[in-house]
Amino acid sequence: MESRFLGIPELAETPSVAVVVDVMRAYTVAAWAFARGAEKIVLAESLDDALALKARHPDWVALKDGPPAPGFDAVNSPGLLRSADLAGRTVVQKTTAGTVGALAVREASLVLCAGFVVAEATARLLRTRACDRVTFVVTGEGGQADEDLACAQYIAMRATEAGTEATGFLRRAGASRAAAELAEGVRQGVHPDDVALCLELDRFPFAMVATSEDSLMVLRPSILDAECAGPVMGRIAGRGRGTPDTSGHQAP
Repeated sequence: MESRFLGIPELAETPSVAVVVDVMRAYTVAAWAFARGAEKIVLAESLDDALALKARHPDWVALKDGPPAPGFDAVNSPGLLRSADLAGRTVVQKTTAGTVGALAVREASLVLCAGFVVAEATARLLRTRACDRVTFVVTGEGGQADEDLACAQYIAMRATEAGTEATGFLRRAGASRAAAELAEGVRQGVHPDDVALCLELDRFPFAMVATSEDSLMVLRPSILDAECAGPVMGRIAGRGRGTPDTSGHQAP
């Protein structure tokens, strides 16, 4: 598998297969939303679009970066979202980098959104699809965010070398600027556990696939393992509520 790693500004053409990485915190939050029972996540183009979607669908849950704001139900924090009851709900997500990256490659034949919490499931899907060339979109800091690059490189290596160790990649992410800003309270809308939650390796057994549905970019979970067959959302929701991990993966 040929891998390339690009920032959003470097996307000169639509890739065939794209993995959009935002570790801290968009796609860690998205994974937690599915774990808490969300049916789907709509990736909004702007804050105004998110509010317009919320106005048309009052039962949807609108989520954004930064501090709480009128019209929004939640902020982009896994620590704050992990206790939410989202069973059967649609979440509208707008973030500074993660959602922007996914929308930038919406015409790709396969778009995956990822962080460390779904790394192995994402790599497994790439192996199953036998993808020849994959573009990893490093969303943070114009493509320079080391937590996103480390995660992207780890997934790329796991897709071809199943024995790749995560320790060094997680260490890089933990030493990143984003991790420091979250830990030091530089960013708003933060829970003290956010960094640790973003660095949980393979917390969830699903990949996250984004597709166009009725002109919207919609993210849904995808489980490939035969052992995970059955009512997918029920199993995912259970994992988010403290159900023991039976997948064989251990969080660091």
